[in-house]
Amino acid sequence: MSTIVFALGFRAFFLVAATFAMVAMALWSGAWFGGWPVGTLSPMLWHGHEMLFGFAIAVIAGFLLTAVRNWTGRATAHGGALAALVACWFAARVLAAWPGAPLGLLAVTDLAFDLALLVAVALPIVRVRQWRQGGIIAKLVLLTGANAVFYAGAAGFLQPSAMTMALHAALLLVVALVLTVAGRVLPGFIERGVDVRVTISDRPWAARASLAAFLVFFVAELVVELPLLAAAGAAGVAIANGIRLAAWHTPALWRRPLLWGLYLALLSIEAGFVLYALAPWFAIPRTLPLHALGMGGIGLATLAMMARVALGHTGRDIHAPPAAVRPALGLLAAAVLARVALPLAAPAHYALAIGLAQAGWIAAFALYLVAYAPILVRPRVDGAAG
Repeated sequence: MSTIVFALGFRAFFLVAATFAMVAMALWSGAWFGGWPVGTLSPMLWHGHEMLFGFAIAVIAGFLLTAVRNWTGRATAHGGALAALVACWFAARVLAAWPGAPLGLLAVTDLAFDLALLVAVALPIVRVRQWRQGGIIAKLVLLTGANAVFYAGAAGFLQPSAMTMALHAALLLVVALVLTVAGRVLPGFIERGVDVRVTISDRPWAARASLAAFLVFFVAELVVELPLLAAAGAAGVAIANGIRLAAWHTPALWRRPLLWGLYLALLSIEAGFVLYALAPWFAIPRTLPLHALGMGGIGLATLAMMARVALGHTGRDIHAPPAAVRPALGLLAAAVLARVALPLAAPAHYALAIGLAQAGWIAAFALYLVAYAPILVRPRVDGAAG
């Protein structure tokens, strides 16, 4: 079984990502409601850091180590090299959750994983000179930089506020990666995945407008701190991506959970930028757009993509996912509504919203793990390698 698990990146990293999603949220629930000690720093910083540099980066690793092999035709980390990558990731997660762990050891271990993943993804791309993937490499470089800034702030080399800024930047970078990948694959997924004949047209100008507006928002929100300019950038992202989502929509996609899961992720990202755009004029807590992007955009996208990739790369029918996929995505969507919409509608029930969101997240990834662990640890059904 161990040979199979380390045959290709998606197997090992999707297993550990789904498991960590449950464990990390359970620890966060204990810290939030029970005051459990967790993390070398504060539980709040641990939660934000580990959802991004623990959970999300594991899913990204599994996806990219698999996709880059297909894009370039070159082998990516497998066998012992892949096992070493997973071990480094795991060691960093243990150190990050251990109260009082040496900060220097944690930083070195965590950044070593980031750098190793960057090299593992970039080398095949550079060797075949597939420069169109440069944006993917750039986002990994920036994510590694954001993590380094986080640890520099934790060590006192930078102002403590640098840690929060680094986490915010990392969240936006992962969202940008989700938008990049979704723009490449979702129109084709919909055309080939629905049970009616449709032609999905993209809007290249809208993609470019979205990127330009995203850069304006990123700089205005994190670098120069100009709220009105940040709101304008967020509105631009929402409008441009709304046009793309409208062009991609067909009612038939709602009959396919692996399609509507991704579509809901993009709608949640849309909601996050709308909330950012409205923030200067309404009393909208910053945690709400952050969780619309993170829990909704990143969470739903990663769950849907893990479900799809695991089927396709084990020779199974992507149009017939396990029965657990639909309730898992539904539970996660409900958790996002509890975390983002309920505090807006009933702020007096904030603690209830947090508890419901945590429970829905844990249940969603538990369902994924029950359904997909047997798939991830067994050989491909068609006898092919991988």
